[in-house]
Amino acid sequence: MKRPYPPEQDHHFNSDEEFMESGGLLHFEPANQDLWPWIVETFLYSDSPLYNPDHEHLLSYDPPEISFLWAYSTCEAKGGRVHGQTERIMINAGGWRKGRQEAQYIEWFKEVPDYMITLDARVCQVMSDTDFLALVEHELYHIGHKRDKRGELEFMSSGKPKLFLRGHDVEEFHGVVERYGASPQVQKMVDLANKGPTISKAKIAHACGTCLLKLA
Repeated sequence: MKRPYPPEQDHHFNSDEEFMESGGLLHFEPANQDLWPWIVETFLYSDSPLYNPDHEHLLSYDPPEISFLWAYSTCEAKGGRVHGQTERIMINAGGWRKGRQEAQYIEWFKEVPDYMITLDARVCQVMSDTDFLALVEHELYHIGHKRDKRGELEFMSSGKPKLFLRGHDVEEFHGVVERYGASPQVQKMVDLANKGPTISKAKIAHACGTCLLKLA
């Protein structure tokens, strides 16, 4: 399948201000039909060149259990622009607030999802194939398969894998590494980086429908 792109109606706006000045009201667009079939064929099917067994547990779920959203408004955090965000949907409210939040999800996805991945539509419109693949996989990694205290994978009574919102494998300040050296987790990341990427440009071109071989 070709790589999915956000709807192009917002492509010519360079900022939130321009978008609002134009009278635009669409800030979010459901993306289940765009992203999920592509994710399944690209990362979850074992015969795909980009198959990743780390995401195999996601095959037991379908939208709207895991849902996707294009965001046309900018999100800033920690001094930078957020390109993607994975959330476990938990409505910690009651009364009208709860009903209002549920109504919004139902309008987007027909049901309230368990997890939602939001991607910056404007950034994704201009991303390279490699960056887009990395962004989507990064967000998928945040939905992990839960393990018990013995390290065994956990399953629900229905047989589905138990999911959880997973943090990053490594989170450290550059200054700490510079002054005190790499922790085992950081060192593993360094070793993996030194090995080089396992995904070739040919595989990316095959999965996304955009030939990168001419750039080699």
